[in-house]
Amino acid sequence: MSAPTVYDVAERSGVSIATVSRVYRNPDSVRAQTRDRVLEAARALGYVPSGNARGLASRTTGVLGLCFPDYADPDAETDAEAEAEADDSAVMLYSDQIIRGMERAARRHGYALLIAASLVGGPESLVAKVAGRVDGFAVLAKTVPTEDLEVISRRLPVVMLAGPREIDHLDHIEVANSDGERELARHLIRDHGLRSLAFVGGDRESPDAQARFRGYQEACREAGLPVTDEPDLRAEMMTQAEGVRATDALLDRAAGRERPGAILFANDQMAIGALHALERRGLRVPEDIAVTGFDGIPLSRIVRPSLTTVRQPMRRLGEEAVELLVRRLANPTRDPVSLMLPVSVARRASCGCG
Repeated sequence: MSAPTVYDVAERSGVSIATVSRVYRNPDSVRAQTRDRVLEAARALGYVPSGNARGLASRTTGVLGLCFPDYADPDAETDAEAEAEADDSAVMLYSDQIIRGMERAARRHGYALLIAASLVGGPESLVAKVAGRVDGFAVLAKTVPTEDLEVISRRLPVVMLAGPREIDHLDHIEVANSDGERELARHLIRDHGLRSLAFVGGDRESPDAQARFRGYQEACREAGLPVTDEPDLRAEMMTQAEGVRATDALLDRAAGRERPGAILFANDQMAIGALHALERRGLRVPEDIAVTGFDGIPLSRIVRPSLTTVRQPMRRLGEEAVELLVRRLANPTRDPVSLMLPVSVARRASCGCG
């Protein structure tokens, strides 16, 4: 029987993997009730967090790493807890799905997975946590400065996840963000006849969010709609709370004028926040205004109305990252690989389908 993992603890306790990580790394940052539930689940499973269990004297550690910024959304976890009986996987957000994919593939190859997710201490802390303790690692775009990755990649295999390829000699995986958002916007324009659209983007430093906005611009340009240089609003953290604030701001801005027929959000978490904000204001989705997201997190299926979104293969992203790392470890001199994973539009009730 294999040892319990961080994913098993997250699933049993009904929280995200990032929350389990915070319970062990910075317990005071987690609500007492949630912390107790996680620790109880860990005790019941016999889970022991990975850390310094493997000595650094060994030339190989048997561990692969993942670095990503911890953008955990407490609002998302609260909603997921309420829906836990309906769907145990509802708490799994974008990074959690990548972790699950990496963990599954790592097990197949006999590796453990070490996760470094933190906003505290900045990217240098992430590098310090991971680089000396793993045989290779995957890094989400913009998590670690390019110059640091250049240095690390001289002694460890590194796979870049998401965003454009910044370092030519590194393996790289991204998804078709621009294509997906373009198809989604086309669907709203062509199939639902919507002509007044608004886009809520993410941080300018987020390559995925920027690519999605470009896809939206292309669809508007094709349809002869006004094309703006910037999203109607930006939300740096891209959480549910940011989605609520963005929706309120857009509607307040439109007071006395025609409001948008649809709001397209750069991710699902913000779009789900928008559903709550619109319900609070007494506006019906999609009758009064359509809402769409991007990512295809499990929670998007069970909110009401169900969320129209672009599904990206998040688990496969994690699995492919491990496959590239294992291949690089076996053959360090092979040519670098760049993969583009396809996406698909999930047409659901929040745009008038389904």
